[in-house]
Amino acid sequence: MKAHFGVADYKFLGAICFLVLFGLMVLASASNVMAAQRFDDSYFFVKRQLLYGVLPGILALYVFAKLDYHLLRRLAMFIFVLMIGVLILPFLPGIGSTLGTAAHSWIVIGSFSVQPAEFAKLGSIIFLAAYMSHHVESVTNFKEGFLLTLGLAMIPITLVILQPDIGTVFILFGILFAMLFFGRTRYTHLSLLAFAGVILFLIMIWAAPYRAARFTTFLHPELDPLGQGYHINQAFLAIGSGGLFGQGLGHSKQKFAYLPEVHADSIYAVMAEELGFIVAAGFLFLLVYIVFLGFKIAKHAPDTFGQLLVAGIMAWFFIQSLLNIGAMVGLLPLTGVPLPFVSHGGTALMVSLAAVGMVVNVSKQRV
Repeated sequence: MKAHFGVADYKFLGAICFLVLFGLMVLASASNVMAAQRFDDSYFFVKRQLLYGVLPGILALYVFAKLDYHLLRRLAMFIFVLMIGVLILPFLPGIGSTLGTAAHSWIVIGSFSVQPAEFAKLGSIIFLAAYMSHHVESVTNFKEGFLLTLGLAMIPITLVILQPDIGTVFILFGILFAMLFFGRTRYTHLSLLAFAGVILFLIMIWAAPYRAARFTTFLHPELDPLGQGYHINQAFLAIGSGGLFGQGLGHSKQKFAYLPEVHADSIYAVMAEELGFIVAAGFLFLLVYIVFLGFKIAKHAPDTFGQLLVAGIMAWFFIQSLLNIGAMVGLLPLTGVPLPFVSHGGTALMVSLAAVGMVVNVSKQRV
């Protein structure tokens, strides 16, 4: 099929722009109290989001929207090797850092910090899309298709497990599963992968007592409301107190040192408290609409690489949003996953906007 070069999908791009602007508004309100307490600047996190996320993200979006996405296929192996190298850096003394967490997930150089796992999400998608589109004939073969793809994809996943960053592991594993599905892997092979994923999940819980406690809290959040269950119970209070129309923008009570991580993992709970169920539900519809437009772009992509690239990016956005929001409403265990385009995180926003640029580029070349 011959590709037709046209204009970008402005519905998709417009929805993303609205999401970013809405996210900045929510972040400004959710983080102002903590920012004032810690840094004596109510807009500290918003300024960082603009400087390290929005500005470089817009530049990355523009570059990848203009750059022919087929170049990514030719550079896929280089991107894969570079991604592995970047994922090793957090383990090196003097470069890697935990930044006060339990995971070696950061590269710190002076006052500048980067989370390489964010690059791994997009890097894995680019590599898998290129590899699977190149081996499309053997995708149904167990040894030459499924096992080889799985083995290569497990290299970055294993490095993230060793950090350990379990939330990102879930996202990378979900991306792998989705791309194998879109690549028309046999359902029996996907069933084996799903089974292996459950076993891996159980092993990770067994290997760390704090994860077992977190999973128990997910099942029974009422058992330890001031200990392991504190975070999720405070999130429930925030969401429940929002009602239909919310307390009003800027009028959250839970952000006053009650709800942890209001600028990151818990930002959806603050959004629901301040803006209410209607806006929180509307936000979900916006995410679904963006994913729908993305899959529509993937459907009309001129080649298998473009289809898998866009489908993988949409799967990433959807899975990460699901993990974050599902945890806040008690449908999933807490994993420390930020909400895409909304939570504070310059690296995450920059990489996400770069991925948007790739989707826009594919949308300009349709069949």
